[in-house]
Amino acid sequence: MTTDAPNLLIEVDGRPATEADLQLRALDTYGHFTAMQIRDGRVRGLALHLDRLDSATRELFGVGLDGEHVRSLLRHALGDVRDASVRVYVHRQTETDERTRTAERTGTAETTGTAGTTLMVTVRPPVATDGRAQSLMSVPYQRPVPHIKHLGGFAQIHYGRLAERAGFDSALLTGRGGVVAEGAIANIAFWDGSSVVWSDAPVLTGITMALVHARLLSAGLPSVHREVTLADLGRYRAAFVTNSHGVAPVSRIDETVFPGDATLLKTVTELYDGVEWDRL
Repeated sequence: MTTDAPNLLIEVDGRPATEADLQLRALDTYGHFTAMQIRDGRVRGLALHLDRLDSATRELFGVGLDGEHVRSLLRHALGDVRDASVRVYVHRQTETDERTRTAERTGTAETTGTAGTTLMVTVRPPVATDGRAQSLMSVPYQRPVPHIKHLGGFAQIHYGRLAERAGFDSALLTGRGGVVAEGAIANIAFWDGSSVVWSDAPVLTGITMALVHARLLSAGLPSVHREVTLADLGRYRAAFVTNSHGVAPVSRIDETVFPGDATLLKTVTELYDGVEWDRL
């Protein structure tokens, strides 16, 4: 018997989050996370998610993060839920966290590889892209420390809302000289008729981006990184964004409308749909 995902379930180190847990995390935005879609108890790119969590934890907190511990916490939080949107957050461990662990220690919290850190897992209903073409408004902002999926994304939310007020679906982050970086919550790629082009700018390497990029050549689609600027957009026939929700075409950026390429989008979508799901 399976259970529908709750509107929101939060566990900290394998136990239900307390008011004190949430207060601490509301006041501490120094941390990182990964977001994933779970289907039938499986996730695409599990090894990439675990590597992301481990490498960011090492960089921010100076300790590693045991992948089996993460998987154990994910399974515990999901319980009988088979399909869900899940996030794993990593914060530094405080004295309050340690006292709580000592007082309410559970089997999952005993796992090694967590010294100095504390993990929060959230479970929500599943989400998937509907394939609708996206419109993006360019904004003059790039994420700090972009290679880490860190907390504290005020500017991304702010510019995303400004874009929506202006009639767009989301924001496109750009740097000096109009260099295209990434979407507010997605990576972006362009199609020039012969190659898929990922902008050569400091960005977060998204899990979906990595999975797609690794499979494009096998489908006869060269995949390259090179600088893309707003002034260059008219050179491209199509564009698409990738994130944990999937792959979606981009219809326009600012006033530049892309003709689109149905064959390209079908190929990219099928490549991603064909990625094997890993059991938690």
